[in-house]
Amino acid sequence: MRVPEQGDARRHALSVAAEALAVAGVPVVLGLCIAFQVQQTAVLSLVVVLGCLLAFFAGFEQSRPRLRDTMPIAVLAALAAAGRILFAPIPSFKPVSAIAIIAGAAFGRRAGFLVGALAALVSNFFFGQGPWSPWQMYGWGLVGWLGGVLSASGLFGRPEAEGRQGARGKVALLCYGFLSGPLYGVVLNLWSIVGFYHPETLGQAALVYAAAIPFDVTHGVATAVFLLALYVPWQRKLVRVKRKFGLQA
Repeated sequence: MRVPEQGDARRHALSVAAEALAVAGVPVVLGLCIAFQVQQTAVLSLVVVLGCLLAFFAGFEQSRPRLRDTMPIAVLAALAAAGRILFAPIPSFKPVSAIAIIAGAAFGRRAGFLVGALAALVSNFFFGQGPWSPWQMYGWGLVGWLGGVLSASGLFGRPEAEGRQGARGKVALLCYGFLSGPLYGVVLNLWSIVGFYHPETLGQAALVYAAAIPFDVTHGVATAVFLLALYVPWQRKLVRVKRKFGLQA
């Protein structure tokens, strides 16, 4: 009985390492391309982003999920996509990041990434697919993945166990929710810089980020607002479903 447990632990460690490398690979490659002034930065960075997305989806597939394990991810991604469409008239005010964070907290970092990525992919059938789609998938996936990592560390508290979320956990959750807006903005703005604007100086690149500040702040505020309203009740229900049906994290 000991060998399978060791094998499972080893596979889990390798999976975590692969996810971390996939997530970190995108900014590292972009930084190297910019530092060495690679001419095909836009194409190369797109390949790296697609590789990151493929690594997560392949890792989830290799875990041999049951149908019951995939249903919460599909439902939450659909809700996030529907929420993005519903709030389309309000620029940057979307629930996608909040729902990806909730998914990561309830079902683990991989689920958070998949919910964010799938929500971007599905909603873009309404808004329009393009070279920005993989970057949006990566950006929202990153927000959900980090939400799962931080939740697993206990930073957000345990509302499903305590019946309510502690003040410290709530503050940490809302702070991360707000910061996730600028984090997503960093990813998308960087794609805009390397894919379209091609600034010749750091000052020109800084102008792109400066122009996006109102949108990133709005995104962060929206995420905090949706987390304040949804996190505790959804977390309780999702964890109850997870326990009842024995869902994999």
